Amino acid sequence: MSRFRKVVLIGMLAAACGTVWAQKLPPGLGRVATPDEVKAWDIDVRPDFKGLPPGSGSVDKGLEVWEAKCASCHGVFGESNEVFQPIVGGTTAADIKAGRVKGLVAGEGRTTLMKVATLSTLWDYINRAMPWNAPKSLTTEEVYAVTAYILHLGDILPGDFVLSDQNIREVQNRMPNRYGMTTNHGMWLPTGKPDVRNTACMKNCAVDEAKVASYLPEFARDAHGNLLQQNRPVGPVRGVDTTQPPGTRPTSSSAAAAVVAAAPAATAGGSVLELATAQACTACHGVNNKIVGPGFTEIAAKYKGRADAEAYLAEKIRAGGSGVWGAVPMPPQAQLKDDDVKALARWIAAGAK
Repeated sequence: MSRFRKVVLIGMLAAACGTVWAQKLPPGLGRVATPDEVKAWDIDVRPDFKGLPPGSGSVDKGLEVWEAKCASCHGVFGESNEVFQPIVGGTTAADIKAGRVKGLVAGEGRTTLMKVATLSTLWDYINRAMPWNAPKSLTTEEVYAVTAYILHLGDILPGDFVLSDQNIREVQNRMPNRYGMTTNHGMWLPTGKPDVRNTACMKNCAVDEAKVASYLPEFARDAHGNLLQQNRPVGPVRGVDTTQPPGTRPTSSSAAAAVVAAAPAATAGGSVLELATAQACTACHGVNNKIVGPGFTEIAAKYKGRADAEAYLAEKIRAGGSGVWGAVPMPPQAQLKDDDVKALARWIAAGAK
């Protein structure tokens, strides 16, 4: 049999097996995804910009989107706040010219624009993951615009620039750390050089127990409530009980009790708590404890007895705001349906129970 015929037969056999697998899935594995469903997930943009949708967005438009949907977590100028690390900063005109960020070598604090080598990475992440409370809700124009605005904040693009699929490759040539990524090492290629040099001990080796630990400065231990209450009682992750002195290790039972205390199983409000969790409200608000924002019961106590508490809270959920509970603003929750907003406001006003 010729080599060509063998290749053809192998290809036909593989196709036949694929067809059988697609048509007869084992029980419990659901159904075959439709072409439209696959297409909806196939949205990645590669370093060569393959997969980038046609479109454009201006820096001015990016400013509008940023202030409405991004600044609450990332700061007005990308400098961030206590929630996330800065996106902008640490790059210079010399870095843009050279394509390598000198501040990384000097060990300075790292920002997104200091580290990212490919513009497609920035575009793709914004497109699929932002904003945090409503991922994939930005239009193509808004993604181009926000990307352009971030690059403008980093002095990479001028204020009147319009970023598009037609000029994004040219903009890639201005990324400050475009030459900062290498694949010629053992972490990427099996034949690459190791990123460290060492001599392996083969006999009579002194064995030191590896110790990995993390800690919070004393002044920050309880800044966002009891961390123990913010972890599930299952799995390997355990939060530190910040109500106890440093060094106190919680047991599994105490971890479970803390989580139950933080989020009691509600009866009438159970479905509302599930709604709050599904809409990422509990990422910033515990039931009885502060995380980034105040706990729901704390909010309920503040407005207890106020005649318009429910309406007031509904408006705060819709429009967001800042200054009432501290410097960190709450982003508007425009993606919520009116009925969901009313249900959340009613539940909180009634004591979040």
